[in-house]
Amino acid sequence: MQSTFEINHTSRKMLLQFLENHTLEQLNKIPEGFSNNLIWNIGHIVTVQQMLVYNLSGLPMMISDEMVETYKKGTKPEGEITQEEVNEIKELLFSTLEQTKEDFANDIFGEYMEFTTGVGFVIKNAKAAMEFNNYHEALHTGIMMQIRKFL
Repeated sequence: MQSTFEINHTSRKMLLQFLENHTLEQLNKIPEGFSNNLIWNIGHIVTVQQMLVYNLSGLPMMISDEMVETYKKGTKPEGEITQEEVNEIKELLFSTLEQTKEDFANDIFGEYMEFTTGVGFVIKNAKAAMEFNNYHEALHTGIMMQIRKFL
């Protein structure tokens, strides 16, 4: 799991750069031809990690129900996000990752509700969920790299 967490930490550092190097207006802008924006992608990444690893393990997530409803699969930005919300997402980038790492070290993950992703990956346990999560984060980071070209 160490390499999985190292990859995820590097991914989160890249996401942090998006937050630190773009204005609130840029984070909220949806360029023509896109259905979402930078901040939605980052909120979605945090949300999906929590849903894949914790929710499907039957464990409480570290994010609010409101955040789940705002950023889960199938959603899109429904208005501009405030700086306060950006700050919350920024804090969750690393706090969720560190807690997940600690929870794996403490072996809290047992039962898992098997899940087939939209692209056909079958996830059978929390370890596989974290591994798939890295793929998912890379996919959305690539989308964000495209979005920033139009800001």
